[in-house]
Amino acid sequence: MRNQNISLKKLYQYFILSITGKDLDFTTGSIRKAIFMLSIPMILEMMMESIFAIVDIAYVSKVSVNAVATIGLTESVVTLVYAVAIGLSMAATAIVARRIGEKNVHGARESAVQAILLGVLVSIIVGVLGIFYSKETLALMGAEADLIEEGYGYTQWLLGGNLTILLLFLINAIFRGAGDASIAMWALVLSNGLNIILDPIFIFGWGPIPEYGVTGAAIATNIGRGSAVLFQLSVLFWGWSRIKIGLRDISLRLGVMFNLIKVSLGGIAQFLIGTSSWVFLMRIMSEFGSEVLAGYTIAIRVMLFTLMPSWGMSNAAATLVGQNLGADQPERAERSVWITGKYNAYFMGAVSLVYILFAYDITAWFNENPVVVENGGLCLQIMAAGYIFYAYGMVVTQAFNGSGDTRTPTKINLVAFWLFQLPLAYLTAITFEIGALGVFIAITTAEVLLAIISIIWFRKGNWKKVQV
Repeated sequence: MRNQNISLKKLYQYFILSITGKDLDFTTGSIRKAIFMLSIPMILEMMMESIFAIVDIAYVSKVSVNAVATIGLTESVVTLVYAVAIGLSMAATAIVARRIGEKNVHGARESAVQAILLGVLVSIIVGVLGIFYSKETLALMGAEADLIEEGYGYTQWLLGGNLTILLLFLINAIFRGAGDASIAMWALVLSNGLNIILDPIFIFGWGPIPEYGVTGAAIATNIGRGSAVLFQLSVLFWGWSRIKIGLRDISLRLGVMFNLIKVSLGGIAQFLIGTSSWVFLMRIMSEFGSEVLAGYTIAIRVMLFTLMPSWGMSNAAATLVGQNLGADQPERAERSVWITGKYNAYFMGAVSLVYILFAYDITAWFNENPVVVENGGLCLQIMAAGYIFYAYGMVVTQAFNGSGDTRTPTKINLVAFWLFQLPLAYLTAITFEIGALGVFIAITTAEVLLAIISIIWFRKGNWKKVQV
């Protein structure tokens, strides 16, 4: 009993250290401790993101079925924007982690600045297009006229204000690469805390603020995430991060930028392949009507509630791989990946049982329409069946990215999503007339295939030789 109390006390101490951002060296000492210290703030960060996703869809579900479907269609398009943001983020994490592992803080700072400059440029282009072509975007996704009229304001605000979302992703990736996961966590706490408070105010109206409906959700998102970006920038310029930026650092350094672009191209292509497949899946789902689409959207949001913490553990693996390769310790980097994968599988396996048993009850919390519940519950059950594979697939994929080898996951995504998932979804759902069930089966089997190929390729060990 005494040893157990000592262990619990030590875990509590580690927990406090991890969320307060104590400066640690993750290239020495216990790997399990390093995983714990990095994973806790990253899991909490992603939990905040997933909690907001659930709260957001719960509020919007009270507006209308069209409002829920609008979010699903818009976010399918926004994920294409995120592909660029996440591609840049993967490159930033890999290069910053490598420089920190090499004890080259100046190089890490240079890479961070160039990543932010690239992110601002991309967001300006997307913002202009989103503001002027929001109706056309929804129509392209197969939305009906009444849905477009009700939801185009949401699309306009979300795409037009993508700068806040993109920078939030990108700067948090810089913090993670530096090992400052707690700062990234607090940025998400601020962002999503504000979103949760502001959502009902702008959606339903309160005091002098009128009722904006589904558009209010996007307004709240911009305010919440914009506030978090200001917090991030204040930490970078005046805060406690390992990377501190001064005005003299804000200049164009072509050599550093081209290196960042080179590494990010694989990541951008990787996520364009993955996210564009989701766009096509959403397009197939729209053929079955707004109620089926709403059920699918709810299921995806609920699924993200547990995938986000799992992604947090995967991000910890990416940081450990990058820093340990920088410190010339490839075997320690590999051990970190397998241990993280095991912990992730334990977590995802437990969650899958809950979803398989209570999928329909969970869906009914958000919408009582029987068609919505039937399709949302079925989608959750089928996707949960592959959760243990998802766990290893995510960790190994992020390990590749953390090493700077973004090309390998790109090739794997191409096979799993474009050459396998999309044809299977179309054949089963449309050609063989199985309906939405065919799409759900295609999603799970493709993720299982991705995990298997990733593990086989990871064992080859070529990622250890990548230079960034």
